[in-house]
This record gives sequence, structure tokens and C-alpha cells, in this order.
Amino acid sequence: MSSPRTAPGGFPVVGIIGGGQLARMTAPPAVGLGVTVSVLAESPQAAAALVVPSSPVGDHTRVEDVVAFARGCDVVTFDHEHVPTEVIRAVQAAGVTVEPTPEALVHAQDKLVMRRRLTELGIPCPRWAQVRSREDLEAFGAEVGWPLVLKTPRGGYDGKGVLVVDGIDAAEGWLAEMTREVEAGEGGLSDGLLAEEAVAFRRELAVLVARSRSGQAAVWPIVETVQTDGICTEVLAPAPDLDPTLASEISAAALRVAGELDVTGVMAVELFELEAARDGAEGSGGRAAYVVNELAMRPHNSGHWTIDGSVTSQFEQHLRAVLDLPLGSTRAHARWTVMGNVLGGDYPELYGTYRHLMARDPAMKFHLYGKEVRPGRKIGHVNVSGDDLEDLRERARHACDYLQGVVTA
Repeated sequence: MSSPRTAPGGFPVVGIIGGGQLARMTAPPAVGLGVTVSVLAESPQAAAALVVPSSPVGDHTRVEDVVAFARGCDVVTFDHEHVPTEVIRAVQAAGVTVEPTPEALVHAQDKLVMRRRLTELGIPCPRWAQVRSREDLEAFGAEVGWPLVLKTPRGGYDGKGVLVVDGIDAAEGWLAEMTREVEAGEGGLSDGLLAEEAVAFRRELAVLVARSRSGQAAVWPIVETVQTDGICTEVLAPAPDLDPTLASEISAAALRVAGELDVTGVMAVELFELEAARDGAEGSGGRAAYVVNELAMRPHNSGHWTIDGSVTSQFEQHLRAVLDLPLGSTRAHARWTVMGNVLGGDYPELYGTYRHLMARDPAMKFHLYGKEVRPGRKIGHVNVSGDDLEDLRERARHACDYLQGVVTA
């Protein structure tokens, strides 16, 4: 890649829109690759701005801010999916490469668009409907049964924008807001709500894939994710006791989705492993033992284990993919790696507890994000690898609880 924006030695500049922890964790592999990273940060105190020298402050929804930032980059990518399509297209019009493209990214931005496309591709999904009225929701509930899961098409994460309802009355608040916005033709619910059946599932899984601009693709081992109050608190890599045939099916489906949507970069596919196989989505044929829940087109919480547990981390791979460099190996270093999410508690000073845990468990790897501590906020994660899964889980849980202040010894 050649450009007047390239850094000394001809190495490119990668711009990341958003200054969160994902942008922050991209900085170390960028150093190793010789790539310069620049971040459009929300504030000087943003997580990435604390460690990336080039971190101008700007608003990811303002065309002027984003285009001015992008002009200093060879390729632009994302810390989150909330950049408006018109902003991304303005960056492209300015002659700067954006990866993933808006045509691909919309499938992670809009859950209705994602459901339609995956259904067209025959990828197993929960039964779903676009709901634009009370009558629509009543009809769908009568068809598939209650409870139902309601989702806002855009903007939800970590359990936000999701409501489980056991009847029409429980949805009144959301329906009223949706009706106002549908009638006005504007707002986040102007296209209605996504309604889905409440799936009976055994556990939650995730598979992380990477795809370069030239079409090379790679997949990491499928992981099990453990959720607490809608937040992923633990990842087990690889997913224990996962049937090899099912693992192959899921990996193949994820790679196919990445190819069909023309994704460039890292993509996470979040899934439910079903209690029992059932008829697949229309067009898929046979019976499916899983359904796809969500897509994310960026490095993802389910892939943080790769920093210490894989030959190539998701952050290095994302840089390789958006720059069209050859992709790295996704082989795991150890039999098991457990990632534990550190949530904020009532103790804002972490350094002393951090020191204690380092001494207690020298094999554990700590990754804190430089964020202000607030109860329930993701402020970091820990990784630990080895041969005894239950021991690793206990150690990771203890470290997270200790940093949160749940335990004090």
C-alpha cells in the first residue's frame, strides 16, 4: 500500500474511529507490525487516548470531524459500530479506504438487516418478525408462543436494547415509543422492533473469524461465553465438550457469512447451542443444533483470550486484515485459556489489588483499560492458560472478584 500518509519506512497509518478499549488494545500489536495507529477519541481521557500518541478528539457522528481525521490515514476502521453510514460514505468520498465497508457493517449495525440477510443465506436463526404495531406483535406471539425477545434494531449492547416479554401488556412501553417513531418516520424505532422467539438453548457460543480485503480468511477455535445480567463475564477457549462435527459446521457457517457479506477485518458471530436440534432456517436444509444471535464486525469481547492464548491475537489479525497483509496463525498456545471480565466495584483504587494478584498468580495476564471505575462497568480482563480447566476458571474468577472488591483475600 502506498500513500502520502504513510509513516517513515513506508508503513501505513491505520485510523480507528472511537477511543475505547478495543482501540487501546490494538496499539501493542501495531507497534510490533511497524504500523502507526491514530485514534479519533471521544475525549482526551478516552481509554485509547491514554496510550496512543495520535488521538485527536472528535465526534464520530460529525462528517467534518471524521473526514478531517481520515485524511491523515491510509485505512480507517472502527472501535464500535455506531458510526452513521453517511459519515462512512463521506470518508470514502474523500478517497480514504474504510474497512469494513458500510455495505458490510450495516449487518452489525441493524439487527433487522442482519436477520433478513442471514435468513436469505439459510443460516440458522431464531424465528423472527419485524414488528411495527401492537397487532404485529400479537400475531407473532400467537404464531411462535410467548415469551418473546424484543430488540431495538440499532444501538443495543451488553443487554441494553433487549426486553423479554411474557405477554403483550409487558411490551406496552416499547410499543408506545415505537408507534410514535413509526408515525413520525424518524427515530431509532422508525422501522419498528425486531421480535424473536425465546430460544431454549444449552449455552452461548461465539466464533471469531478474520477476512482480508483479498479474501483470505482464518477462524479461531469456537469458545463458550458465560453471561451475567446481559454482560459477558467469562470465556472458555475452546468451548468444552463441543461436538467436533458441530464445531466444523459453525466455523464453516461463520466463514461463509464473512464471505457473503464481504467483510474485511475481524467478525464475531454469537450463537446459541440448542438443547435439541431442530429444523434449520429456511433454505439451510437438514436440522440445526445452533442459531445465530448477533454479529459484530470488529475485535470482540469473546476474542480477548487470543491476546495471550493464540499465536495471533484478534487485534493483530484485524490490522493484518484491513491492510490486506497475510493473516497470522489462529492456533491456540495451550489446551485451555480462560478469560474473565473485570467489572468495576466500589473500590476505585486498583493498583494495590493488582500488585497482590500479580504476586499470588504470576502466570496470569492482566489487561486493564485505563477507565474510571464505576460499578458494573467493564474495566479490564484477565487471561490464564493451562491444562486444568476448572483450576483456570477458579483462578480467573478469584482475580475478577478481587479486583471488583467482591472478595478481599
